[in-house]
Amino acid sequence: MTPVTPMTPLPPAAPTTREQGAPPTPVAEQPAPAPVPALRRLRWHLALALAVLAAVAYVARRHWPVLESGAGRLAGADHGWLLLGAALTPATWLCAALAQQGAVTRPLPRARLLAAQFAASAANHLLPAGLGASAVNLRFLLRCGVPAGRSATALAVKGTAAALARGALVAVLALGCPGVLRPPEVSGTTLAVAGGAALVLTALLWGPLRPRCLRVAAAILGDIRAVHARPSRAAALWGGSLAFAVLHALVLVAVGHAVGLPLAPTRVALLYLAASSAAALLPTPGGLGSLDAVLAFALTAAGSPGAAAASAVLGYRLLTAWLPLLPGLLVLGALIRRRAL
Repeated sequence: MTPVTPMTPLPPAAPTTREQGAPPTPVAEQPAPAPVPALRRLRWHLALALAVLAAVAYVARRHWPVLESGAGRLAGADHGWLLLGAALTPATWLCAALAQQGAVTRPLPRARLLAAQFAASAANHLLPAGLGASAVNLRFLLRCGVPAGRSATALAVKGTAAALARGALVAVLALGCPGVLRPPEVSGTTLAVAGGAALVLTALLWGPLRPRCLRVAAAILGDIRAVHARPSRAAALWGGSLAFAVLHALVLVAVGHAVGLPLAPTRVALLYLAASSAAALLPTPGGLGSLDAVLAFALTAAGSPGAAAASAVLGYRLLTAWLPLLPGLLVLGALIRRRAL
């Protein structure tokens, strides 16, 4: 018989990590996501808004006697004209709803659309540079089933129509009121800084940002063509945008009549449209502070006494901003609870 060769014993296996009692190797954690660019922009907007509000508070403190006399004059104003201004204010939300429907090809629920515009007007006084109204309208369009890209371009179409309508009204009224609007005196340093900023912006838009800008412009132009292919939508977009600006000017005209503002209604409307366009460049919540200061300065420069101008601005802001603020926030909360936003 062939002898059996004894097998060499295998060496003992090395103890595993789990057998050694060591804790398991931790899984590498994912790096934290980078801050969203929109949040960064919001922080800069808020910082700039606070700076503007601080400057306005300083100016208001220096001119407090004029503001106090303006408030007293508003308390004794003609109640009939004030009621007319108060009646015109809700019509501005109807016009905003009409313009928003005109910027979208698909039909939107009318009651929710009007409620969203009322809530957006309140949210616009909490965030700077129109971010509140844009956020509310964007969420509303998304809830209505409009795709995200179409919703964003719809807001851009509505904003473009509003700016063009306001510019057209300023041009028409300026022809009827020559000499009211005068170009400001600008120093050479300011012109040089503005020119340099324009060159930098142009280089960015035609450099690394050019592909993205072209895509955005193509999307907006596509939505504009789609809207204008339906005459009813185009009429709603432009009619709502024009009526929105006209009604806000008429509210100020009514308040001006109530406090005895010694300016013609066409001049008051022209000054309001020009001042609101200029105040839009300063990202304060709902134009708070910036619109008040620019509008009061414009009315005073046009020949109105300081107390009358201050009372007119205070009355206008009371009707269009402060009185609807709390109801608008309540409507906003109700829409969020019902998942309409």
